[in-house]
Amino acid sequence: MKVTCLTFNPFQENTYLLHDDTKECVVVDPGCYEPHEQKQLQNYIEKEGLKVVKLLNTHCHVDHVLGNKFVADTYKVGLEIHKEDEQTLRSVSVYAPTYGFHKYDAAEPAAYLKEEETVRFGNTELKILFTPGHAPGHVVFYNEQEKVCIGGDVLFQGSIGRTDLPGGDFDTLIQSIKTKLFTLPDEVTVYPGHGPETTIGYEKKYNPFLR
Repeated sequence: MKVTCLTFNPFQENTYLLHDDTKECVVVDPGCYEPHEQKQLQNYIEKEGLKVVKLLNTHCHVDHVLGNKFVADTYKVGLEIHKEDEQTLRSVSVYAPTYGFHKYDAAEPAAYLKEEETVRFGNTELKILFTPGHAPGHVVFYNEQEKVCIGGDVLFQGSIGRTDLPGGDFDTLIQSIKTKLFTLPDEVTVYPGHGPETTIGYEKKYNPFLR
């Protein structure tokens, strides 16, 4: 599985394209809002000859969902989120204009992700782990074979997700990290929703929030 990161919008959000030798592709957390950002995503997909087969959200804060409708409409795929984050998604239309996103157009969820279920595309499998705390319905996607975790806004290099937004809870987030992420092998690479990738082992050793 190849992981491609494209960084979009004023929040510098990491959008991930996951694809393998079959050319099937999954888009995770499309943050592309401006036309040139949408074009950048489209150009990469075209250049690599990819076929988008799934649209997934780790969670539904504004910076992670701005491109949902574009991807859903362009590639004819249904949005998949965790049921517990549906209210988070629906609230974006209310507050998006206050952040300057006056053209935000919402995509409706087409299916719901459940913990311990598997997302399959091409020759690749992603295990769904339920990791609330930053958002009530936050999930991460773990590829055991490649030792890769698409982590959203749970764990960052030297930091953790903020918990002061509606539905956030610090103790719940710490519990999610310790019971869901820190039980993964140390060599697992975590690709977060913002900033550079890190590893489970590094964060166990150096993350000041988790010592």
